[in-house]
Amino acid sequence: MVRLLSDDDIATVLDLEALLPVVADAFRKQTTGEVERPERPHYPFGAGLETDTNAGETIGEPNGTGLCMPAYVHGADYVATKLATVVEDNPERGLPTVTAQIALADAETGQPVGYLAGNRITSARTGCIGGLAARELAPGTDPLEVGVIGAGTQARWQTRAIAAAVDREIASVRVYSPSDSRLDCAEDLDAELAASVTAVSSPREAVEEASVVVTATTSTEPVFPGDALEPPTLVIAIGAYTPEMRELDAETIERAERIVADVPEEALETGDLREAPDPEYDIEPLGEVLVQSDDQGSGDESATGTGTVVLESVGSAVLDAAAAAVVFDRALDRDVGTTVSL
Repeated sequence: MVRLLSDDDIATVLDLEALLPVVADAFRKQTTGEVERPERPHYPFGAGLETDTNAGETIGEPNGTGLCMPAYVHGADYVATKLATVVEDNPERGLPTVTAQIALADAETGQPVGYLAGNRITSARTGCIGGLAARELAPGTDPLEVGVIGAGTQARWQTRAIAAAVDREIASVRVYSPSDSRLDCAEDLDAELAASVTAVSSPREAVEEASVVVTATTSTEPVFPGDALEPPTLVIAIGAYTPEMRELDAETIERAERIVADVPEEALETGDLREAPDPEYDIEPLGEVLVQSDDQGSGDESATGTGTVVLESVGSAVLDAAAAAVVFDRALDRDVGTTVSL
């Protein structure tokens, strides 16, 4: 029997505070080589859907990207494969830009056991990346001032996860987006968090005097001017995952005294880092930062420095596997979901 978990089902069992240590452990195992994470193929789709009725030929450019993300964490009960699609025009249809599903198989028998709606799990585990980065790398010990560029689903999850992860007050959150969506995002977060959340009218206003800056967009151009940063600042960039996508300008990268990434070799291929001043730039794995913090103490102030730290995230199927497993087990314990026979 296969257990199907809808997005509503997952919402009843997913908890950010419980997920944060699971994602942290997955990062540690990724760093120590205790995972299987094949390359994730991605491919365009949608070409040929339109037809030239006069010529009888198919026409039209691809309208989306498909991704396949398999992974296994050594010792886990399940092997996971996430299937995702990215269609930029979907918001105009009232649909999400990214749609994902996660298939789980028993790691001992290889038999299918679960099929999960993947968007909420992806959003939460990605939020945890920013939350863990803020816990370990945010400067100082004072209350955090957070600037957020972007006002979509991930902007919300990053902010929630930072609030869940850090053992510090969040004094304020400033949200910018070129559309009025920033108003809705700020209103939603203000109702959820014990912090003052406001929408602002420019990227500069969002990032000036911020100790943590989050960029959560699908942009192909830098989304804030690097000269607006006032170090010490942690920049959490989670939007760019291809060479064409870019959120950070050259000044932000050049001024960074430290660059950390969830998957360094893939982060180097993003638009944010492919023009880094030194092709051999030393990028630290976030997993290593977490391993070191086990010995030094989480959020060790001496480890954060006094300059700009950039966390570049492209995502990892290892996190999907770990997050999906804990969600699935919680659903089993509470008998949430629907079972079917294939």
